Amino acid sequence: MTIVVNAKGASDAGPSMGPARGVIFVHSCPRAVSPHLEWAMARVFGSRVEIDWADQPVEPGAVRAELIWGGPKGTGAKIASALHAFRQVRHEVTEDPSPGREGERFSFTPHLGLFRAAIGVHGDVMVPEDRLRTAMSQVATTGESLVDEIARLIGTPWDEELEPFRCAHEGSTVRVLHHVV
Repeated sequence: MTIVVNAKGASDAGPSMGPARGVIFVHSCPRAVSPHLEWAMARVFGSRVEIDWADQPVEPGAVRAELIWGGPKGTGAKIASALHAFRQVRHEVTEDPSPGREGERFSFTPHLGLFRAAIGVHGDVMVPEDRLRTAMSQVATTGESLVDEIARLIGTPWDEELEPFRCAHEGSTVRVLHHVV
């Protein structure tokens, strides 16, 4: 199921969407926590957010959801920050690239914590030069594998942990809720 939510202050990139757009994937959320997550999203978007939750077959007792959002640039980071408070919730938040701004992807698992990456216009994770230089220096002094360090820099451990939960989304139906601010 897909729900469209719009942040207050959204303008200019289509009817009621805003200059920035993205997706929120709540891969697994304990059922008892789901209303609290909706309230947190309502604080970000400035209006009530009702999510039509689906059971998460990979984790009994948990629910999942997918939301498409629109709002001012930087909303993706605000969403990820709000969701970060829910340490038992597996989630991903994306903000698509927009003129003058790379996109962003935030992934969170209870085991690995938060991962953030810049996303280029073709959907690739962009690793800044200084992070690559730091990784090369670190492996030279610690003896760790450069391959493992680069995998961490592009989010491979998060992808591997979230993949079973992502597959559960593939059979979901799509419903769009338009919220006009």
